[in-house]
Amino acid sequence: MNTALLLVVLVAVAYGAAHIAFQWLGRRLLIVSGAEYLLLGILLGPSVSGLVSAESLRSFLPFMTLALGWMGAMVGMRLYLPGMVRLRGVFYRVAFAQSMITLIGVTAASLIMFRGLFGVTADYALVPSLVLGAIATCSAQDAVQFIIARLGRSSVVVRQMEVAVGMDSVIGIITVGVVLCFNHVAAPTLPRSPTPVEWMVISGALGVIGGMLFHLFLGEERDPDRLFISLGGAIVFMTGAATFLQLSPILPGMLMGVILVNTSRNRQEIEDALHRVERPLYFVLLLCGGALWTPGRSAWLIPVVGFLVARWFFKVAGARIAARLNGMLPVLGANWGRALLGQGGIALAIGFNYLSENNAYFPNIVFTAAVASVLLTDAFSARLMRHAVDASPWKRASGETAVVAAAGPTDPGLPVDSVEQA
Repeated sequence: MNTALLLVVLVAVAYGAAHIAFQWLGRRLLIVSGAEYLLLGILLGPSVSGLVSAESLRSFLPFMTLALGWMGAMVGMRLYLPGMVRLRGVFYRVAFAQSMITLIGVTAASLIMFRGLFGVTADYALVPSLVLGAIATCSAQDAVQFIIARLGRSSVVVRQMEVAVGMDSVIGIITVGVVLCFNHVAAPTLPRSPTPVEWMVISGALGVIGGMLFHLFLGEERDPDRLFISLGGAIVFMTGAATFLQLSPILPGMLMGVILVNTSRNRQEIEDALHRVERPLYFVLLLCGGALWTPGRSAWLIPVVGFLVARWFFKVAGARIAARLNGMLPVLGANWGRALLGQGGIALAIGFNYLSENNAYFPNIVFTAAVASVLLTDAFSARLMRHAVDASPWKRASGETAVVAAAGPTDPGLPVDSVEQA
C-alpha cells in the first residue's frame, strides 16, 4: 500500500474514531474504545495478513514518537499544583503505596520468570522486568474521566480513583525514563559517554527547556490555531531530541506539561489544544503498534500470562494493603483495586517506547505483555471502576465526611470539596 495513502487512511480513521466511536461508546455504554484498533493493527500487520509492510510501518515511527510525547504532555497537564495541594494527604499516600506495591511486586515476579525461563543473569533480566513493572503500574485515565463525567468528584471513592490513576501514570513514566537512562548505549563519538545520572538530567532538561521556551514565547496566547501549531512544534522538537539521544520522549513530555499547566494563565486553552488530537494520535499509535507486534522467536506465552496474573494480583492486593495502612479500607472497600485493572494508553506507550530501543532486552515479550493487557482490560475498565464505586459503603459520601471519618480530622490538607470550589 502507498505510504501517503496509508497515512491519509490512518488519520481519517483515527479522527472518525475519536469523535464518533470513542465519545458515543464512552458516554452511553461506559465502554472505553481503543482495543479494537489495536486488534485491527495486529490483523493488518506483517505478522498476520501482511497488508501493511514492515517498510511502511518504519516510515511512521516519527509520527508514533510524536504520539508518545503528546501523551506525556497530557499527563503533565493534569498535575496542577494549586489544585493538588488542596487535597488531603491520605489520598496521595494510598495512591503512592498501591503504585509502588504493584511496581515492586510485578518487577520481582518478572525477574524470577525471566531468570527461570531463559537462564539469564539478574542484571540482564532486571531491565525488562522494571519495564513490565512500569507497564503494570499504569491504569486507564480515560475510564476515570468517564466516571467523573457521570458521577462527579464529590464521592471520595471517585476522587481516590482519579488520584490513583494519575499517580500510576507518573510513576510508570518516571520508571521507564530512568530505566532507559541506566540502560543507555554508550556514545562512541564522544570522548566520555554521559553517566546514567547525567542522562537523567539531560532527559529532564529537554522537558524543562521545552516548557520554558513555549511559556516565554506563547505563554499568553489564546488563539486556538496558533496554540496548536506552536505546541505541535514544541513537542516535535522535544520528542525528536529525545529520540535522537535514545531517551524516552514520554518523560520530557510530562515535564513540559507540568511546566505549562503551572506557569501559564491560559492553561485551559493549552489543554484544549492538546486534547484536540490526543485521541487521534492514540488511535494511530494503537493501529501502528498492533501492526508492529510480533510474538517473538522464543517462548513468550508463559511470561505474558505470568505478567497478567501478577499484575491482577498485585493491583488488587496492593490497593487493599495501601487502603488498610492508611485507614481508608472501610471507605474504599476491600476490592477497590479492581477499578485500576484497566491499562489505558500510557501502558501501551511505555511498551512501544521500549520496543523501539536499540539496547532493549526481550522487547517483543514486553510489548506483547502490554498489548495483551490492553486487549483484555481496555474495553471494560470504565465498568470495573463503576462497579468499585457501587461496591463501596461510602459511594455517595463526600470527601469531607468520609475521609474525616476514616483518617481523622488531624490529617493534613483541605477536604476534597474545596478542590471543587477552587
